[in-house]
Amino acid sequence: MSARLVANPAPPRVGQAALARLEATLSPQARADLKTAARIWQKVKERGGRVVVATGSGPNLHEGVTTLVAALVTAGLVDGVLTSSAVAGHEMAGALERVKRVDGRRLGLPETVLPADGKLEVALLSPADLELIARQTPLDQDHYRRLLTAPGHEIIKVAGNLAYPTGLWVERIARRLEPLAKTAGQPLEAVAGLGCDPLTMLGACARRGVPCLVSTPQLVGGGQVGLAIGDSVSLSQRSARVAELLASADLIIESGLALAQEIHDGPFELFTGHGLWARHEGLATFSLRDKAVVRIDLDPSLRRAWGAQRQAGAVARTIDQGLPKATSLGLPWRMEMSGFARLPGALPVEADLGAAWPVLAGRVVKSLGVKPGFMCYKQGTELGEGLRRFIVENVRPLDYSCVVQAMKEARSD
Repeated sequence: MSARLVANPAPPRVGQAALARLEATLSPQARADLKTAARIWQKVKERGGRVVVATGSGPNLHEGVTTLVAALVTAGLVDGVLTSSAVAGHEMAGALERVKRVDGRRLGLPETVLPADGKLEVALLSPADLELIARQTPLDQDHYRRLLTAPGHEIIKVAGNLAYPTGLWVERIARRLEPLAKTAGQPLEAVAGLGCDPLTMLGACARRGVPCLVSTPQLVGGGQVGLAIGDSVSLSQRSARVAELLASADLIIESGLALAQEIHDGPFELFTGHGLWARHEGLATFSLRDKAVVRIDLDPSLRRAWGAQRQAGAVARTIDQGLPKATSLGLPWRMEMSGFARLPGALPVEADLGAAWPVLAGRVVKSLGVKPGFMCYKQGTELGEGLRRFIVENVRPLDYSCVVQAMKEARSD
């Protein structure tokens, strides 16, 4: 692939001493669970197995987890990714960006068109990135200058959201990519990856030739990006691709997911899902029965549901007796808890993913003797904020010309 051959500069180093300090902030139970998860991951890779990561949005981007996963894909330690359309859109725009938040009312805009807090955002782009975006979509330079000169405060946040021009640009570029994806018979996120930075999951997976897919429960999000992704291939095709990826995995790591039905209650999964009749009708199915599934989640209810099933088979019993799970188990219930708790290879890790991921990945790369190109660290710490600045300054937005060039090269092969 010819796209983005220039390597990113080296990020701030996260050493073993820093990882040890971070690990010490976790609960004893979380530390023990992360050690177990790291051993599972190590053994899977030592025997040539496959690891799939399923990420949600929000903290996975803010904490640099998606950037870490991209580096682990490049290093051969992750063999596929499931994510959300929101994450795909943010990665297309460069993962994180620095924006200035300004009062839209002071710019003469009516409150009826403004967000709840009345604030607008302007992306503080480098000249090179502004030129790149201006080549791909018309920009209102006067509006951009007005936003830049308006009073406000600066923050780092997910890229390509409400900020001008990146938010508008990424939604437009998604619709431009849609016919290319349809013509190629590929999900839009796979085509977008051809022009994405190698320190995004989309870009890393495209370069290594492994799937990076938006799961069906995570399609709605990212505005026009989500709609374009959803329209690029049919729902049945997407579900089949997701099932194929999960079937190939020996270890599935879930990180900050709001929804996981595609994994635990999917249309082609046999053990806890709805794949029985799909198999009966001759469709390809798979089972999570023998797979390891690690879920990093701060919700204590997940561990309680998992523990209730391990100790007394409580989750399975409520299903067998047709009882309401929430009242029977005394837990606020989330749909994916049922499938996760009943999986023999399930392991909940109750911890902040901003701390859990570097500790987990640090143990794995050390045991396997691998040096990834990026390691994240907890947001709010000096090292973590330095790594967030590195992402802002070095992870670049999608280059549409690289997508076109890569697709031309693929057709000529």
